[in-house]
Amino acid sequence: MTRTRTALIIGGGIAGPATAMALQKAGIDAVIYEAHPGHAEGIGAFLTLASNGADALHVIGADTAALAAGFPTPAIVLRSGTGKYLGSGPTGLPGGMASQTLKRADLYQALHEEAASRGVRIEYGKRLVDTQDTGDAVRAVFADGSQATGDLLIGCDGVHSTLRRIIDPAAPGPAYSGLINTGGYAPGVPMDTAPGSFEMIFGKRAFFGYAVAPDREVWWFANIPRRDEPARGELTAIASGEWRRRLLQLYADDAGPAVALIEATPALMAVSPIHTMPHLPTWHTGRMIVIGDAAHAPSPTSGQGASLSIEDAVVLAQCLRDLPDHQQAFARFQTLRRPRVEQIIKAAARINNSKAAGPIASGIRDAMLPLILKFAANSKQARRPFDYRIDWDTPISATTSTQ
Repeated sequence: MTRTRTALIIGGGIAGPATAMALQKAGIDAVIYEAHPGHAEGIGAFLTLASNGADALHVIGADTAALAAGFPTPAIVLRSGTGKYLGSGPTGLPGGMASQTLKRADLYQALHEEAASRGVRIEYGKRLVDTQDTGDAVRAVFADGSQATGDLLIGCDGVHSTLRRIIDPAAPGPAYSGLINTGGYAPGVPMDTAPGSFEMIFGKRAFFGYAVAPDREVWWFANIPRRDEPARGELTAIASGEWRRRLLQLYADDAGPAVALIEATPALMAVSPIHTMPHLPTWHTGRMIVIGDAAHAPSPTSGQGASLSIEDAVVLAQCLRDLPDHQQAFARFQTLRRPRVEQIIKAAARINNSKAAGPIASGIRDAMLPLILKFAANSKQARRPFDYRIDWDTPISATTSTQ
């Protein structure tokens, strides 16, 4: 039985170091190649690490530092733009671990430091431009003229993946969700909301969400409906002060703390369109495969993007550990992962549509949401994203489930 011994990982975000550590646990050496010239800097956006994502990190022994960087957000409360309570729901399994909210840069740093402590090499300033299959290996070619050769090439390079286009030049591009996103961190705003729970507001013109951190700083985000996809560079060309003015106008007529939080925020996050990858026909070819957002990017509404990427890392490592060759491992990985990730992507897309609802549709939504949430509270389908456990010690075979 021929065993794969080395892997080149393209992308050093969240999926990259998680994949390197999972492969190392499976006996496969990996090197990470990151396009950017250095470590993540600045406060940046925040994200949710769901309980299933934390569990996947636990499998590879990388959960402690990541969880220490965030705070539990066990529930979500939904309200209308008038302040009406619409319903609530947990962000994990009853009696289990709650989801954690943390800054993307903190999760990035925790995973990079953990990977480096285990001897994983990370090379920066390596932007992939081409690949070459040599028959018994695969070669990565980078923009700086350098090259690297390994048994496998794994794309963890995100929703705008270069490797995805190399694997399949006819692959669909990312889908624009109809929303643009920004947010920030607001200190010193008195809040009645207890630390931990997310408050989500279906405003009259835009969606707003926030959570109070343990130090009482408020972490918030805004999803702004926009039908046409912004041109490249269009949003970044607008000054931060102008974005602040527009946000204040959008939420001026809504109940809740949006206006106060926007005013109190020293610096807004970068404004960007939200893209998804709802269905990628081809995940792999030859010795190359894409995982995480490069293969199946949900919108942030799902609260599952980082967690699904980490799950991918662990399951792929299991497949490569247990199956006779990489072709069988890649095929089995795709069969195991596609149904789960695409179901979550579809559910998040439905929520995105409700965020962008017009006056009539939003009225129907607000009337129906309490009934939908009451039903979902007892639904297996609602618990399914969180009810996913990877048993590392159970071998992967042609028919093995990872749950």
